[in-house]
Amino acid sequence: MFLHIGVDTVIKTEDIIGIFDLDTSTVSKHTRKYLNMAQKNGRIITVTDDLPKSFIVCTDEDDRSKKIIYLSQISSQTLLKRAGNIGENYLKRIQK
Repeated sequence: MFLHIGVDTVIKTEDIIGIFDLDTSTVSKHTRKYLNMAQKNGRIITVTDDLPKSFIVCTDEDDRSKKIIYLSQISSQTLLKRAGNIGENYLKRIQK
């Protein structure tokens, strides 16, 4: 299954690690440090020219040990609604 995260960008739901609200999560210095390091390492992809509202952390298809972060103008709540029951499907998959 795929999730549309803005403009012309879709990602595989199986690659999603987390969807985060940019305003509330960047209050933490640890999150800011994580995003800064990802930016320095070229691991952030900005989906839009608009002000981002959320970020999505995904595994890299080419190297599963690396992470890619997408910045999206779509709110985390909307993305979670679009994703439906990704979390439930994931839990079922790892419990097998």
